[in-house]
Amino acid sequence: MVEYKLYVEGGGGGDSLRTECREAFSKFLEKAGLRGAMPRIVACGSRNDAYGRFCTALGQGQKAFLLVDSEGPVEALLAEGPPEGWRPWEYLRRHDDNWTKPASSSELDCHLMVQVMESWFLADKEALAAFFGQGFHMNALLSPSAVEAVAKKDVFHGLKQASRQCKTKAPYDKGQHSFKILASINPEKICKASPWAKRFIDILKLKLR
Repeated sequence: MVEYKLYVEGGGGGDSLRTECREAFSKFLEKAGLRGAMPRIVACGSRNDAYGRFCTALGQGQKAFLLVDSEGPVEALLAEGPPEGWRPWEYLRRHDDNWTKPASSSELDCHLMVQVMESWFLADKEALAAFFGQGFHMNALLSPSAVEAVAKKDVFHGLKQASRQCKTKAPYDKGQHSFKILASINPEKICKASPWAKRFIDILKLKLR
């Protein structure tokens, strides 16, 4: 079987955080139904490093996926029709990244966390409440029908506000908390609330099984 690597944005705070990033994404994907058909997860730190390492891997003939934050809303016209036909590369070309799709890559290799990884957390408030414990104020979090509609700044503001009075944990901190929460959330809830997350899981299943 050909090994796929998944180059993810995240884990830029040193070796221990990269390990935590890899382990968290592994747990998330296993719970999503990919146990026994997992890609090798490569925590890359910055989004530019993730893109660069992904391109290098393709240039060496490897099979690879890319997963990065969109950092903003994705235009509806880029997500028309079946998810297999969505155009994440066009989104990344148009916006601040100005990335070029590698010649050997396809739209099925490129995946977006819309608008950021923490957007997924809003779909599983019960997991957040269990993680932060006493003093967590769930009502401080926005409750949209689709978490992708919440602006990046509002995602982080809501997490800070909801957790600022917790008794046993500090207010939300990306480096301290993000991957621990990722490992605890329910992928089914995330896929129901985030069409781009569902596309990511469904395409991995299609390509890896």
